[in-house]
Amino acid sequence: MPAPIRLRELIRTIRTARTQAEEREMIQKECAAIRSSFREEDNTYRCRNVAKLLYMHMLGYPAHFGQLECLKLIASQKFTDKRIGYLGAMLLLDERQDVHLLMTNCIKNDLNHSTQYVQGLALCTLGCMGSSEMCRDLAGEVEKLLKTSNSYLRKKAALCAVHVIRKVPELMEMFLPATKNLLSEKNHGVLHTSVVLLTEMCERSPDMLAHFRKLVPQLVRILKNLIMSGYSPEHDVSGISDPFLQVRILRLLRILGRSDDDSSEAMNDILAQVATNTETSKNVGNAILYETVLTIMDIKSESGLRVLAINILGRFLLNNDKNIRYVALTSLLKTVQTDHNAVQRHRSTIVDCLKDLDVSIKRRAMELSFALVNGNNIRGMMKELLYFLDSCDPEFKADCASGVFLAAEKYAPSKRWHIDTIMRVLTTAGSYVRDDSVPNLIQLITNSVEMHAYTVQRLYKALLDDISQQPLVQVASWCIGEYGDLLVSGQCEEEEPIQVTEDEVLDVLEGLLVSNLSTPVTRGYSLTAIMKLSTRFTSVNRIKKVVSIYGSSIDVELQQRAVEYNALFKKYDHMRPALLERMPIMEKSASNGPTEIVQTNGETEPSVEPKHPPPVTQPANQANDLLDLLGGNDVVPVIQTTMPTKPASAGGELLDLLGDLSLSGGPAPAPAPSVPTSQPPFLLDGLSSQPLFNDIAAAAIPPMTAYNKNGLKIDFTFERANPNPNIAVITIHASNSTEADMTDFVFQAAVPKTFQLQLLSPSSNVVPALNQGTVTQVIRVLNPQKQQLRMRIKLTYTLKGSPVQDLAEVNNFPPQSWQ
Repeated sequence: MPAPIRLRELIRTIRTARTQAEEREMIQKECAAIRSSFREEDNTYRCRNVAKLLYMHMLGYPAHFGQLECLKLIASQKFTDKRIGYLGAMLLLDERQDVHLLMTNCIKNDLNHSTQYVQGLALCTLGCMGSSEMCRDLAGEVEKLLKTSNSYLRKKAALCAVHVIRKVPELMEMFLPATKNLLSEKNHGVLHTSVVLLTEMCERSPDMLAHFRKLVPQLVRILKNLIMSGYSPEHDVSGISDPFLQVRILRLLRILGRSDDDSSEAMNDILAQVATNTETSKNVGNAILYETVLTIMDIKSESGLRVLAINILGRFLLNNDKNIRYVALTSLLKTVQTDHNAVQRHRSTIVDCLKDLDVSIKRRAMELSFALVNGNNIRGMMKELLYFLDSCDPEFKADCASGVFLAAEKYAPSKRWHIDTIMRVLTTAGSYVRDDSVPNLIQLITNSVEMHAYTVQRLYKALLDDISQQPLVQVASWCIGEYGDLLVSGQCEEEEPIQVTEDEVLDVLEGLLVSNLSTPVTRGYSLTAIMKLSTRFTSVNRIKKVVSIYGSSIDVELQQRAVEYNALFKKYDHMRPALLERMPIMEKSASNGPTEIVQTNGETEPSVEPKHPPPVTQPANQANDLLDLLGGNDVVPVIQTTMPTKPASAGGELLDLLGDLSLSGGPAPAPAPSVPTSQPPFLLDGLSSQPLFNDIAAAAIPPMTAYNKNGLKIDFTFERANPNPNIAVITIHASNSTEADMTDFVFQAAVPKTFQLQLLSPSSNVVPALNQGTVTQVIRVLNPQKQQLRMRIKLTYTLKGSPVQDLAEVNNFPPQSWQ
């Protein structure tokens, strides 16, 4: 068989391909030749073939058939074969393929090899793709190499130890003795990797973090030597000695100094030296300064040092490099809450960043600008932000408009300024104003009683200029409907009033109804405004005519409004003035004195007097279906308080015991509940605003297994409700040991007549496979006579596309539940 072509020739050939199809043809032809060579067990050219296969893998073509060949190369005695074999293992193998376990013995042998470069290859491969099983088996060899005197092997062993710790965190203590001596190493490569190892250990274990805090003085000394040392050609990068090691040490100091006063105090001086002595003309210096700033902000540093850090970020804002400006804005945004005044000093520079051409810088500058707004600078900042809103890209308008609304509401110096600012946003941002802003603005206008005439006049003028901005039109329509009488009265203290007639106002509103620019929501606002004006204007007949026309509109919402308004004109005309009177001032939160609040499964309501709704019985056919679930005559069904709005299999509604508890027949299913309408009476007895369950004493009641079949296991744990000792709270824990998820899982239960039972909503309807999670659901049982509990359960779920249903009876409840 002729010798296969070399890798260099293959690369040259593939690059001459003019089309994708031609390249695929070349690759397929070469892969066929490589397969033939593999089948013939050609040891001479196996290394060359695997190298070519790796190149094709890098181009995106399948190369999995070369995995075993990599293992053969690793077992070879030649260094060139081992090098390609280990490279192939790192590229083609990972822990998802069982083949990788076959390498364990070869790696172990190579870790003990007499040649350091072979040991280095084995360390690199283990640190790149070693699985947890391999790491457990080979951690001892890695720990031995950490103690060797060879710096080449020590740095590789340290990085390999990082991977071992990530895969098997419990092996961390094995590396503790060897790690202590690494910081005294003179070799920068070993120092660098030892700092990486220390960082990993501190991040993963609080105990290690506390243990290594005593190394802070040593780390400070190393960093000081790096700063003060003269020119070293071996480690110099743009005039700075080993910036990579400096950055790593700063990151480790940040972790060690977080929430620790003594460690922070020990590193304050060196951080100040780094911040003042580092050259900023090159990107290398900026990287070190950035890490220094992050460290200063994260530890318990002195206030002067924090101001120095923020000034460094302010200098970053003046840098021509967009990445540095973006980093500075992001960092300032994180620190603005803790050091607001220090960031305020750079406000003008931050505002200038709003004019940057880069989109990401503009967004960060906008967010930071809103964070800097306060009562002292509100006028100047709003001027800049409104200018930005006027000229920014559409993608910024919604966020900017919402930010302006919030800032103006919080810091507005006067009501008129507030109204003017809102008007400017409505006319500038237009349809980009978010939907939730409209009701908020209406509430603001309603509460500004003295500004009603001024506001409605400004909005009417804006409406004459432009009706394409829907939020503006909606707010204007609402205001004209409420305060139209002020508009036509010609009274306005804030500025010269406009002269407008009732017919002109109605013409504008009718124009909105027929405009193609108006959305259905806007038309609804306009029709309601016209209706309200029937009690404020004298043109009632014209309004009646307009309303009657829309009684046959194809828009259902508009048609319903018009029909109801027509009924007001005809049958209920005596009530119309009262119904359409001006809206009162809207409070954000009612403050009429303390009101007792009861928590009702996620809903809060005032507990004035407990009202028990009358029982809602189900139709006969539904009751029959429920009573036919499990059979037997001594079981009480769980009755729904409301008619179900969706099938029981989809989750169902909250079930309680307000129905007829003396029904005979089998138990009813209790599907998983969702939104409650009321609580069962026995659950509310004696409760006001206290939590439903507190002071739980469950330690004395042992858990039990209620069901264990076909891979599904149901465990019950018990609690006692306080203040009602007759209520037991049972929590089910459903786990799944099969290899597939159990979907559409529904747990249903029924108890004898002497008990009352309620099921709350489950945590999920999917039970994860291989016991990787549980589904929990709470059952509340009232046992006034403290009898031994008996329960029948029904389980339904879908496994691998097949529906499964099973029934069971649970009679061995622990007697402690009712003692």
